[in-house]
Amino acid sequence: MLTPPLPITTAAAQAGRLAMRDVWRASELAISRSTTCSTGHDRLDRELPNQGWPRSALIEVLVQQHGIGEMQLLKPVLASLAARQRVALVQPPYLPHAMACRAWQVNDRNLLWLKPASSADALWAAEQILKNGSCGAVLLWQANVRPEALRRLNLAAQSTDTWLWLLRPIAAAADASPSPLRMTLRPAAGGVSVDIIKRKGPHCEQPFFIPLGDMPVPLHIPLQPAPLDHETDVKRPPAVVAARSATTVLV
Repeated sequence: MLTPPLPITTAAAQAGRLAMRDVWRASELAISRSTTCSTGHDRLDRELPNQGWPRSALIEVLVQQHGIGEMQLLKPVLASLAARQRVALVQPPYLPHAMACRAWQVNDRNLLWLKPASSADALWAAEQILKNGSCGAVLLWQANVRPEALRRLNLAAQSTDTWLWLLRPIAAAADASPSPLRMTLRPAAGGVSVDIIKRKGPHCEQPFFIPLGDMPVPLHIPLQPAPLDHETDVKRPPAVVAARSATTVLV
């Protein structure tokens, strides 16, 4: 004869929740004791474990092309870190502009610009900065990175209290990577379309739109997210100008 199950008392339910509080479910965003820094964008924070950029980890930002808003997306965290620590820019595709940094409230005196002669030198320089802990953040631009180089960067990042962003072409999304956080960026009117392709938590169902206040917007196109097929009908040149231009815009 089957006996009915015993009712679960309030005390037993509470004890069960306490016992399971350190168990991570794959359907939930991971919550850990690792340090994070807010992205400055509420919509993006809600999609990230611990609601921010993770420190001591390799973060991959995969862009459709340079100058679509990736620097504007990182602007809040760069302004926060550069106020008290040095930020290294390793092999950026465009010339950093001091006046644009000041307009963004980024302390240009704490920016370190490195222009190595080769990709191998750039990877070596980034790894050394991570190991000696001389900077609060490192931004590294690379087109092609071998898997062993990615592993070395990730291990170097884990051993230090430094934020590390690796900016690569969006074609690298199909490659394997040890990075715990990977996202793709595509242009959209007045912002960027973000698709998180790897994170500690459930799969991101679809891309979402992040508005960027300083991004140029065509007058005849309203502000709206990019279509769900990851493409945008907006066709415009990258909003990046050289240092000699009279009007400076960094994206």
